[in-house]
Amino acid sequence: MPESSVNELALYRTMLTIRRFEERCNYLYMQGRIPSTLHLYIGQEAVATGICAHLRPDDIIASTHRPHGHAIAKGVSLRAIMAELFAKSTGCCKGKGGSMHVGDMAVGMIPAIAIVGGGIPVATGAALAFKRLAPSTDSGGTSRVSVAFFGEGATNEGAFHESLNMAAIWQLPALFVCENNLYAASTPVATAFRVPEIAARGAAYGIPAETVDGNDVLAVYEAAGRAIERARTGGGPTLLECLTYRQCGHSRSDPRTYRTKAEEEVWTDRDPIKRLAERLLVGSLITEAGLADVEKGVIASVDDAVAFAEASPSPEPEDALLHVFG
Repeated sequence: MPESSVNELALYRTMLTIRRFEERCNYLYMQGRIPSTLHLYIGQEAVATGICAHLRPDDIIASTHRPHGHAIAKGVSLRAIMAELFAKSTGCCKGKGGSMHVGDMAVGMIPAIAIVGGGIPVATGAALAFKRLAPSTDSGGTSRVSVAFFGEGATNEGAFHESLNMAAIWQLPALFVCENNLYAASTPVATAFRVPEIAARGAAYGIPAETVDGNDVLAVYEAAGRAIERARTGGGPTLLECLTYRQCGHSRSDPRTYRTKAEEEVWTDRDPIKRLAERLLVGSLITEAGLADVEKGVIASVDDAVAFAEASPSPEPEDALLHVFG
């Protein structure tokens, strides 16, 4: 099979892993085996995948109340995420965080912050630390990069504006990624914004900004590559708006009555995994049998994560006193 300048098959595998993991979580939740609510990432896989494909383990990301996709793309263990959802002691946060707070600093993910916009100033602070520490910790003059993921609703929070201003004036190595899935819970973009594109807000702070098709993983990958290279070489922050769509409700309790079936069908046809699979087949980068093998491997990894979580011990009562900072 011909070589590609971008490892498209790796991008496909990551997106499919996120999708099958989330589908299994939904199934387990419906069975009552996961003890918390869920905010599923189904439909938005191209954003986390395209961004994180450029990141090193020592780069940092900050996530949201919808963090599973970011965690998987950044390299957090499937076992550790699933065990966290099962509230087991082997979870990535020792069973204390649950679905909305997964993360692992060993691979560069700050445990997710569920407050809308709450991760943006934390990621900005990490970028400031990277810039101050870069001369003594990085070789070759490159710096670590900090990435903040957030929804379009978060861009109406003061934390967003304050963080972008600070990142701009200090030329911090930061990437601000707006996952514009058209609805802040049930509030449509048109009722909360007068600007046609969220990226237009970057102009207020004098930073580069771009809007891309967030359901095209290659478009996200290319835009992220430009922004991250800019950050690493001292060019400062970028605001990247990724237009995407969650194929599920805001959370498991959301019946999606504010959306039409016709709208959902349009976006389902633009499914990022389906689009990349078609590209791989047309370009002879893989065969139907090859796609089936990828699927089989992904399902096996998700099965393994569930088995690990179920076999793991629950935390002891006294564990509540551990990892507490006053």
